[in-house]
Amino acid sequence: MVWCFPKLSASLEQGRPHCCKAEEGVDAERHDRPNPPEGAAMISVRELTKRYGSTAAVEALSFDVAPGAVTGFLGPNGSGKSTTMRMIMGLDTPDSGNALVNGHPYAELKWPLREVGALLEARTYHPGRSAYQHLCALAAGGGVPRARVDEVLTTVGLSEVAHKRAGTFSLGMSQRLGIAGALLGDPGVLLFDEPVNGLDPEGVRWIRDLMKDLAAEGRTVLVSSHLISEMALTAEHLVVIGQGRLLADTSVAELTEDGGSLEEAFFRLTSDSATYRGTTGPSATASHRRTR
Repeated sequence: MVWCFPKLSASLEQGRPHCCKAEEGVDAERHDRPNPPEGAAMISVRELTKRYGSTAAVEALSFDVAPGAVTGFLGPNGSGKSTTMRMIMGLDTPDSGNALVNGHPYAELKWPLREVGALLEARTYHPGRSAYQHLCALAAGGGVPRARVDEVLTTVGLSEVAHKRAGTFSLGMSQRLGIAGALLGDPGVLLFDEPVNGLDPEGVRWIRDLMKDLAAEGRTVLVSSHLISEMALTAEHLVVIGQGRLLADTSVAELTEDGGSLEEAFFRLTSDSATYRGTTGPSATASHRRTR
């Protein structure tokens, strides 16, 4: 998905700074983030179902994500994680059930950029625009003050390349720009789909610390990842799904209370849910041995 604000396109391409100003009549100050009771769910998924033909991508899925902790969203490839996140963000329409943010469907949020931010895909920008111009467009469309653009560029470490064409960015830099977009409205709810893709070890550690800091500020943080070892270091709570269905909704401590690793617990939970399996052992390579 490429974000596009037609009214701003001309001034963006000319690099005019006024594109970052909030729309007329919009309060440019940061909004007051909701202050829910302790343990209240800021993301609520109820009986969520999405089918593509005869294939159920998500099936009667229900869970809550509460503020103040990083919630890891885990499952094998093809388990429905990305589809679920897209439905939470209003990008896909469920066949039944609902997904609510702060008690409302995404489409009903008055200023969605200020309530929920998401990184679902890395390269969701016009490749001919700079990182600064891209964030300017998002800020203007969401009623976010211009100063916030510089703040998030500093947060994600892109200040020095802010005026370079985003189309020249590596995957890791694109991930950082996507995270800047998610943080732009200073939202209380954040979703990140595989945020460490393309990042070097330093970047992975930075993401880990950022997720923890955001949760410590009282925000709701949902993070999907296929790196189980990284989730063991980042998340406090886990939602595990397989073939679109809920397998576990528990804390990391409870899932590993038998003394085993999170990876071992994950494989036990999902052993019957993996869609794609490879072959290991001697038979995997026998057909490729060279004959002499």
